[in-house]
Amino acid sequence: MNSLKTTPISQISLICVPTRDQDRAIAFYESLGFEKRTDNTFGPGYRWVEVYPPQGTTGIALAPPPGNDPIAPANTGITLTTNDIDASHAQFKALGVDVDHEVSRMGDPVPPMFWFRDPSGHTLLVVEQTA
Repeated sequence: MNSLKTTPISQISLICVPTRDQDRAIAFYESLGFEKRTDNTFGPGYRWVEVYPPQGTTGIALAPPPGNDPIAPANTGITLTTNDIDASHAQFKALGVDVDHEVSRMGDPVPPMFWFRDPSGHTLLVVEQTA
């Protein structure tokens, strides 16, 4: 395989998270401050939905799996950032989100973080990133 010095790929635009109940997933992500930027039907009975953090350029596609394929909860690898981990954690708890009991603090250079689960049981990570 040849190594390329450049590639036409310039960014990550979407990460697809499978969900059967798209309306519930939309309501969940909107409750966290995400905005729905795309909601289109396609094919026989399918719907393509994208949600984004308000200042984000990379979104989460909330798409049903093909056919009747089951959805197994997974660690998505999605990492969201906040400038106030404690406020974000408290807000998620107040909203009733399935969130870790407390913020994980491992010490430098690892930033404070916590994990939470979406309505399909997928795990996402929130990390504090200060300017």
